[in-house]
Amino acid sequence: MNIQKIAHVFAPLLLACMCCVAAHGQQQRVEGIVLDQFRAPVAGAKVFLKAQMFVVAETVTDTGGRFAFNSPPLDGELLIVVEAEGFARIERRWTAVAAVAEQGAVSELVLDPAGVSDEVVVTAAARTETRLGETAASVVTLSAAELAATAALTLDDALRQVPGFQLFRRSGSRTANPTAQGVSLRGVGASGTSRALVLYDGVPLNDPFGGWVHWSRVPRAAVGGVEVLRGGASGLYGSGALGGVVSFAARGPVATTTPIVFLESSYGNQRTPDATLFAGGRAGAWGASVAAEAFTTDGYVIVAEQERGLADTPAGARHTSLELTLERSWSERARVFGRGSWFGEARQNGTPLQTNGTHLRQFTIGGEWQTARSGALTFRAYGGTQVYDQTFSAIAPNRNSETLTRVQRVPSQNAGFSVLWSRAIGKGQTLVAGAEAREVRGASDEVVYASGGRAPVSLVGAGGREKTAGFFIEDIFNLTTRLTISAVARVDRWRNYEGRQDTRPLAVRGGVTTATTINTFPDRDETAFSPQLAALYRASERVALRASFNRAFRAPTLNELYRGFRVGDVLTLANENLRAERLTGGEVGANFTSSTRQYDARATAFWSELSRPVANVTLNIAPALITRQRQNLGRTRSRGLELEVDWRPSDSWAVSGGYLLVDATVTRFPVNPVFEGLRIPQVPRYQYSLQARYAGGRRWILGVQARGSGAQFDDEQNRLSLGRYFSLDALASRRLARRLEMFVAAENLLNRRYAVGRTPIMTIGPPLLARFGFRLTIGGE
Repeated sequence: MNIQKIAHVFAPLLLACMCCVAAHGQQQRVEGIVLDQFRAPVAGAKVFLKAQMFVVAETVTDTGGRFAFNSPPLDGELLIVVEAEGFARIERRWTAVAAVAEQGAVSELVLDPAGVSDEVVVTAAARTETRLGETAASVVTLSAAELAATAALTLDDALRQVPGFQLFRRSGSRTANPTAQGVSLRGVGASGTSRALVLYDGVPLNDPFGGWVHWSRVPRAAVGGVEVLRGGASGLYGSGALGGVVSFAARGPVATTTPIVFLESSYGNQRTPDATLFAGGRAGAWGASVAAEAFTTDGYVIVAEQERGLADTPAGARHTSLELTLERSWSERARVFGRGSWFGEARQNGTPLQTNGTHLRQFTIGGEWQTARSGALTFRAYGGTQVYDQTFSAIAPNRNSETLTRVQRVPSQNAGFSVLWSRAIGKGQTLVAGAEAREVRGASDEVVYASGGRAPVSLVGAGGREKTAGFFIEDIFNLTTRLTISAVARVDRWRNYEGRQDTRPLAVRGGVTTATTINTFPDRDETAFSPQLAALYRASERVALRASFNRAFRAPTLNELYRGFRVGDVLTLANENLRAERLTGGEVGANFTSSTRQYDARATAFWSELSRPVANVTLNIAPALITRQRQNLGRTRSRGLELEVDWRPSDSWAVSGGYLLVDATVTRFPVNPVFEGLRIPQVPRYQYSLQARYAGGRRWILGVQARGSGAQFDDEQNRLSLGRYFSLDALASRRLARRLEMFVAAENLLNRRYAVGRTPIMTIGPPLLARFGFRLTIGGE
């Protein structure tokens, strides 16, 4: 089955869905009053008139809580929707027939206090707007205010408060090698390649060649919030969403009606200056914004003190990023934009000879268009280039010296697009359909040095190309007033081609050379079908039950197929015969909201089986070198329990916590049955987090985040153990003037040192990082 055949199957269905039209009716005036639970008027509440799922008119209540607007000429049943900060959203059915009888009056709309799930609207779970309390998926959201209340200096460290979120070897992007910054969710198993898809404004952030994530390529000031969807999501997102999706929202010019400038700058120990900036505004139909970030740190020595030698030096890093956006809008529901971004970083990886650097450029063109008749259409087109440089060395057993072994350059290019359409069909039903495609080209060019590192002996090049395409359709419908069903079907196809490896020996003494060796790899392709089925049952106003089943997959990256690498004394070989990982999973859960709506609780039991997982398998262990190769294991299983609570005792306080218990084991490995029954590397048995945030009197902001995990293994043989750990972060901010605030922040406040890796040399996590700085906001609403 090729891409053309897939297109022939899906294109008529997608076209038929998009051709649905709405009927016309008579224009009517709508008016009413909004009250709170004590029957006091609510001023400033937003009132919307919706035709099916689309807003056709809107207004704001006056000081007396009253509203009025004219309905456009639409027949049939509509919805009056009221939203106000601190209150639960309310919906009231309204028809043109009733309007004539009641002369447009909607009478009184009484609001109840809001629970957490009432206030939050998410898009990652269904690729269309859904309230958090009405989705069957396991989703965690962090608003811009919640991100600002953390002491974390990087986005990945801020996300560690989400149970189940972790990078490879517990590392963080502040000091870790970029190739170790892949995401794992729910115990699927961490590796350098991410097993979760990371998006920024709908565009993948995963490295096109290697699958890892450069977490600092988006300036922090440009991020408007984040959603974390846990569980297989390939039915909606395709390859990469094996364990879930991390979706960052962009803070663009569309979000502000008056010019705004936001600047945050700080300085910390380890000689760590940092600054992040956002500026944006509008002039008529045009909007523009610029975001930038600069960061430098001397870092720390990552090798445990008892194992250090003279070759061990601090792992420092520096990066800069820039983002420019230009937008043209016709209304709040129609716009196009263009965005250009640039990112550069340089890192010291813990010894004088081990360094790496990245230079990345990308463009994005996108837009949204929405009408009541045709539905909502979203598109993104993107492309970019990247160059990744890295050096490798061999370290003496006493770690007092090192010799250069390889110098590597990895150039890559990628281009892709996505189109998403959604529309309400009749009462209580929404269709969503989409298509995505991407092409990646990459290579690894290496200079190999002789023993002693004094002269190069050969040039080694490897690389190839990959094309992917996918189509999906989703149907969300209310089977009854209490039961909502979501069904998804998706087909993806990808092709690897032009794969090759060249080895050219360099001249030796006497001018004698040997012939260049060229290995070409056969072209290959695979197809994946990813169904997904979910159900949400509202047992009462306070209790909802949910269940879901999914199939997901992850295609091997060009990096895994063709590029080998070395970290410390561990050499990892590529494998051009890797096949796609396939996951089958499901979950059941319950949501509970208190009668006072001050707290929400969620419990989820999940299960997943991963067939052919790609893992680094040890081939040989020598005193100065451990040799591993990427291989498809037989099958692994992850099953466990998630518990989460959000509590808002007052308008000033917000407390949340989460706990993840997971049993992750290898269940089948025919090549070497000794692995069966062992735990999956890099997955602890439990993880927990606790956050508390206080924002009182509009002057003080206090934030505390605690997190920890149980022990885990660093290798597939379960010989190299990493003990449990606990870390505490804190932030305190004081507003000095209307636009200026000062803050102090501390990561790892207790300065606890814990192991993050064993290769078999033990590496440790970061010590205390204390910063002081300011935040300045000029303009804005």
